Amino acid sequence: MKHCVVIGGGVVGLTTAWALLERGHAVTLVERDGEVAQGASRANGGQLSYRYVSPLADAGVPLKALRWLLDPDGPLRFKPEASWAQWSWLIAFLRNCRGPVNRRTTERLLALGAYSQASFARLQREAQLGDSIALRSPGKLVVYRKPAEFARVAARVKGSGTEQALSHDDCVALEPALSDTEATLAGGIFTPGEAVADCHAFCTALYQRLSQNERFRGRLAACVEGLQLDGQGSVLGVRTDLGSFAADAVILAAGLHSRALAASAGVELPIYPLKGYSLTAPINGVHRPPEVSVTDFEKKILYARIGQELRIAAMVDLVGDDLSLDAGRLASLQRSVRATFPHAADYDRATPWAGLRPATPSGAPILGASGVPGLWLNVGHGALGFTFSFATANIVAELVSGRASPLPLEGLTL
Repeated sequence: MKHCVVIGGGVVGLTTAWALLERGHAVTLVERDGEVAQGASRANGGQLSYRYVSPLADAGVPLKALRWLLDPDGPLRFKPEASWAQWSWLIAFLRNCRGPVNRRTTERLLALGAYSQASFARLQREAQLGDSIALRSPGKLVVYRKPAEFARVAARVKGSGTEQALSHDDCVALEPALSDTEATLAGGIFTPGEAVADCHAFCTALYQRLSQNERFRGRLAACVEGLQLDGQGSVLGVRTDLGSFAADAVILAAGLHSRALAASAGVELPIYPLKGYSLTAPINGVHRPPEVSVTDFEKKILYARIGQELRIAAMVDLVGDDLSLDAGRLASLQRSVRATFPHAADYDRATPWAGLRPATPSGAPILGASGVPGLWLNVGHGALGFTFSFATANIVAELVSGRASPLPLEGLTL
């Protein structure tokens, strides 16, 4: 048995702690906030998209990005910085914007998604989190506005056996709330079985279950000040403002904050924040929310009904470590959602949120050994942290335990 320190109380850190406890280890979880899930896990899109994992980096994206930047309601914003982290990430991102590279990454992420779906089902059975996480499996519908884009994707999924290409009328029949949209849709791709849930509620419930384990110790409101290293450069533990914790293994699962902690041990993590926004709007008896999980492909906006609320998440802003609520971006999001689902929820009472999604240039997370003895990585999940967390937690826990990864790690390591 090892004593493991997990840094990060979001969905990735919490699932990692659970997986380590399952394998017989003792775990101290250190989270700088006074509650869990206050970063990118707080009000994200809530979709568990196991089979829709297309990385942002793809052929054609650089040209699309130029058009998005000229569109006041476009999904992308870019603020140049005098920052090596930003420009090195962008250069690496452009290298990944090639069809063959995207296809290889997508294949890896599809395998990761399938394993994560199975891992989540097992965790649900064992943790018995109940109805508090608002879990549903309504399937996912990706709608396309441009006929050429839809035709390209429909040809790819033809005969896949899982995804279904639907016409505009088929989309409306599947999701009647789309009859209210101002746009004429070229069509949609429907994937049955995809799920939605409240990520924040999941994290809160899982932390309560973790706290019932005698080998678990949660340290909330504890800020990690640095890693403890021995004379040979191996990690021996962490220093916090609440004291030091010795460890046989330290696992970085702190999202964007993992970057600075890794750098203190001489490890450079190629992750950069992709800022996203969400609105959480209440639903009452007069509204017609979508029951299916819907993603607007061109506008990069997703809609997920979570209990009696509609979660709308969108946008990719490369603006550094800026968590401010940009009034212009929120107004843009309001215009888009009111045009697409005008009667779905009470948008006047929507709660806005912004989060920093720690992304790698390829779109694949970084897992496993860091190159520094005693320091392990579970970082860089981007917008798919909720989706992939169950798989990556088990992979890292197996590696920390001295066993082989249950999936090939090519393309998923530092």
